Amino acid sequence: MSLRRVPLLTVLALLVLVAPTTSARADAPLTGTRLHAELGVLAAQLGVVPVKAPFSKVSVTTFDALLVEQLGASDVAAAVQHEAWRAGLNPPRTFGTEAVARLLGLRDNQPYPHEDRELYPTDAITLAEAKHSFSVAAKWQSTAAAWVREKFSSFQLPAYGVAQKRVLRLAVSKIGMPYVWGGETDTASSYFGGQTHGGYDCSGLVWRVFKLSGLPFGAAIRGRTAASQAGEIVKSARVRLDDVRGGDLVFFGYARFWMKATPTRIVHEGIALSPDWMIHSSGQGVYLSPLRLDPWRAQRFSWARRVLP
Repeated sequence: MSLRRVPLLTVLALLVLVAPTTSARADAPLTGTRLHAELGVLAAQLGVVPVKAPFSKVSVTTFDALLVEQLGASDVAAAVQHEAWRAGLNPPRTFGTEAVARLLGLRDNQPYPHEDRELYPTDAITLAEAKHSFSVAAKWQSTAAAWVREKFSSFQLPAYGVAQKRVLRLAVSKIGMPYVWGGETDTASSYFGGQTHGGYDCSGLVWRVFKLSGLPFGAAIRGRTAASQAGEIVKSARVRLDDVRGGDLVFFGYARFWMKATPTRIVHEGIALSPDWMIHSSGQGVYLSPLRLDPWRAQRFSWARRVLP
């Protein structure tokens, strides 16, 4: 639909957006009226019809799905969802849309020590979070769908064994959980260092999946940080990127394959789904990222560690 066919909607949306909001707190839930208005503005920018949305408060995952649909990437999300299902990973129903939304950078990380502002996937989306998301979406505009379509064109998962499925099913169930520094549980806890909000840092996600979940495969993992987990194996046991398989721990930083693992050299880790994709916790929370096709991760890949038999 051309922009000339939506002038009234655009004007209404702009009036809502510029209306005084001093009485509305940034952490207040996004109202249905404002959701429709902002979707109208984005649709006008894209030259398309606004997607249908409820006139009520919506959760983070519902909001993400609406924005992915408005950007024209619902087919990509559906393909990602189906591939994870086909591989036997039992993905949550929001897996595909969260994978797409977070790869586009639609979420906003709350840095330490403000992690109490983080949202769980089922929380109502707030004004502040929605504002960030619409700002990012507006920058993408019509290029979003093509970009994620290209990125996820390599999202093909291999056949997994029983042990791999057991680990990876748990990992993908965490999609959309927030990034929390030092986090290793779904909820706030007085244990594990006094975690004030549920969520995961990179090594905390690995720790939960392999160690605290009761799975036997992580018994050999003794360290809690990425550097310690990377350094617990002998150099001859390190795995190169092309040889990575589902369930391997993948490490990133400034350490080369032959170097010693130190906190300054190993700065990030994730769990591989294949040599081309991993699930990890970073600024977008728990989400999917490409490996070999991503310049930073390909260049900063240090080595992988095989935990599963």
